Amino acid sequence: MKAYVFPGQGAQFTGMGKDLYESSAEAKELFEKANEILGFRITDIMFEGTADQLKETKVTQPAVFLHSVIKAKTLGADFQPEMVAGHSLGEFSALVAAGALTFEDGLKLVSQRALAMQKACEITPSTMAAVLGLEDKVVEDVCASIDGVVVPANYNCPGQLVISGETSAVEKACEAMKAAGAKRALILPVGGAFHSPMMEPAREELAAAIEKTTFSKPVCPVYQNVTATAVTDPEDIKANLIIQLTAPVRWTQSVQNMIADGATLFTEVGPGNVLQGLVKKIDKEAETAGA
Repeated sequence: MKAYVFPGQGAQFTGMGKDLYESSAEAKELFEKANEILGFRITDIMFEGTADQLKETKVTQPAVFLHSVIKAKTLGADFQPEMVAGHSLGEFSALVAAGALTFEDGLKLVSQRALAMQKACEITPSTMAAVLGLEDKVVEDVCASIDGVVVPANYNCPGQLVISGETSAVEKACEAMKAAGAKRALILPVGGAFHSPMMEPAREELAAAIEKTTFSKPVCPVYQNVTATAVTDPEDIKANLIIQLTAPVRWTQSVQNMIADGATLFTEVGPGNVLQGLVKKIDKEAETAGA
């Protein structure tokens, strides 16, 4: 069975999407439509911008989304997903690719999500950290033992978790993780504490936008971050998408469930190859490819 996976924030690179724009009339039309919807020429930043310009919140999330979705659309008849999943932001790309959301609605939601997250990040100093070489349960227990807000945010693969929360609590947790035997516990260069309770203001803002948006039944099951299970009901998809901002990304569990449900080939659609690497770490027998 063919599974398609869509990357999240961090996969962006200068020049992303330029080849698609120049080689496909359909891609060019979609990119120009995106410039119109967003109210600025995101294509100029994607194709020619600096790494710093690409890191701006209002740019990063729509840029990764556009690269993934437009790439999927240019695959034409070759794109026959039997299951899809996306990492964090990538879940929106997966939903558009699977027909649960229109291109326009998906882009508007991603843009609103980025701006809402940016605002939430400015309220309280918060951050994220990568923890390597500990079992999930140990990371969960350490987080629970720390005063202040710090929670597991991304279950990326066995032995690689990202934690998220108030800066001081994350720093304390990092020291405790090292004491518990972590190979590394490293503060990440991110704008704030994504997938933690610190994103509650953004969740409320995004919830209002999601509630107003029409969702359709996708052409195949979507393995959502919040549940890590196959979802096809539009109302369930919406509910999970709203919870996603304050809940952990269960990527390890999603990939394991996709394999249990028959996935034999994981194709990554979008910039980079991070997800192919994670899939291999979750199950070294799994076959992976780039679109």
